[in-house]
Amino acid sequence: MVRRAAAARSDDDFRRAASLILLAMLLDALDGRVARLTRTDSAFGRELDALADLVSFGVAPAVLVHQWALHRLGLAGVLGGFVFAACGAIRLARFNVLSLAEAACSSAPPRYVVGLPVTGAAGILVAIVMTHGVADGQLAGAGAAPAVLATTLLLSLLMVSTLRFRSFKDVRLDARAALSIALVIGSSALISARWAPGYVLVWLIGAYVLLGVAESLWRPPARRRGAPGEPAAALEACPRGGEERLSSRLGR
Repeated sequence: MVRRAAAARSDDDFRRAASLILLAMLLDALDGRVARLTRTDSAFGRELDALADLVSFGVAPAVLVHQWALHRLGLAGVLGGFVFAACGAIRLARFNVLSLAEAACSSAPPRYVVGLPVTGAAGILVAIVMTHGVADGQLAGAGAAPAVLATTLLLSLLMVSTLRFRSFKDVRLDARAALSIALVIGSSALISARWAPGYVLVWLIGAYVLLGVAESLWRPPARRRGAPGEPAAALEACPRGGEERLSSRLGR
């Protein structure tokens, strides 16, 4: 997918590269569940999965958006793509460390994750590419490259921020969840019929990002200070008994 993104020149090339990243997002949503169902989950598998995520959702989207728009900005465009990939790597590394804390301290699935997931950030860049046309190798829309750079940098900051975003791992199938699913399906169908299927991805991921930012900013200050955004904070929040297991896993 990285090679396809780097070699993209026409509208079809960009759409094929974007489709490959979307396929990787689908497979990423399934691999963890398959590993847990088959009881083949392991520390080695988690690290390998993080490496695959870095390539699929850090490097590939950065190359894609650079070839599509950021190349017009010269060095600034190159740095924008590099910052996105680097922040994706930091986000994945922090996620792995905090996952150890959650596994040692609690058996319940976490309701929130710290920082925008790399799949969400990659999805927004892919959605932007898929919902805009390319004519004769030129980006549609004058002056769009600076806006794309600003969006790329904003997503990078959200990935390494301490804002909390819902993981949806604790969702139970009840009346409230059924209503939310019906709302998502209905709104997505309306947007697809009114504009184009590509805008559905913009709507879903955009709403997810806004929900995470709103919930993080509107939380009470006391709860905001207690959020485990770093390994040290996770260690302090770990109850007795799990603290020793977490310390050994973190190499303390």
